[in-house]
Amino acid sequence: MKWLQAIRQKLPQHKYAINAKQLGDDAVLAWSNLGYWDDARSSYPEACRQLADQLAQAVALNSNDCLLDLGCGQGASLLYWQQHYRVQHIEAVELQSSCVQQIQKYFPHIAAIYPQSFLNLKQVPFKQRFDVVLCIDAAYHSNLNSFLDSVGSVLNSQGRLGFHYLMLSEQWSNLNGLQQQKYRWLLKAADVNLEHLMTAPLLEQTLQQHDFSDIEIRDLSKAVLQGFASYVQHVQQLPQQGTAMDAFKIRMTAKLCQQLYQDGLVNYVQISAKKNA
Repeated sequence: MKWLQAIRQKLPQHKYAINAKQLGDDAVLAWSNLGYWDDARSSYPEACRQLADQLAQAVALNSNDCLLDLGCGQGASLLYWQQHYRVQHIEAVELQSSCVQQIQKYFPHIAAIYPQSFLNLKQVPFKQRFDVVLCIDAAYHSNLNSFLDSVGSVLNSQGRLGFHYLMLSEQWSNLNGLQQQKYRWLLKAADVNLEHLMTAPLLEQTLQQHDFSDIEIRDLSKAVLQGFASYVQHVQQLPQQGTAMDAFKIRMTAKLCQQLYQDGLVNYVQISAKKNA
């Protein structure tokens, strides 16, 4: 478990920051997610776009939607919604102030971006509610009840929600206390609280309790967890932009993804749902 201790001791500028250049994206508005790897030949930006596509298609995103992007990172998703899906009204929330400033400078098309946690949406002065709320590869860092309570306050009636989360498999209950403790520390290194995770039935029940229906949960573990781990493993040498700490964080993230996929006890899932009228 020494590598877990090491990753917790080497903190980046922000705990969610990632050096996208070291993964193969040197764009001004870069991607920063684990990607969806259904093709071993995919580049990092291509895999990130595919993960975004999976989510957008799950909620049937279209050009007429008023869209809110939560935890948009360095802004690549915002540009993608505008260029590929022709979405006219895009707003965003991002905790990293440096990313907010970058987006304001290089993406003037955005209607508004707020330097805020997506758990505090009730405190953001939105001028309207949203048809679609998307959160790519970020919601699992938070308590699901808090996330849904926050998001539900800004969605229109019949508004659609799409996000990624971690889910306990059916085999989880077979683990003893010591085995579960191992996962508690494993996930804590990635800023994920094991106590927030649920099995599929409990996850669906929680969404229903927050007034969501048309719930779909898709297991993307192979394409995301194994895919990202394999990509990092097969990159002969990470580019030299950035620091050794950046490369260390990427390799440790890949190692965590590989272990989660191999053990099959914690799954990476895509969730889409509709707010009840």
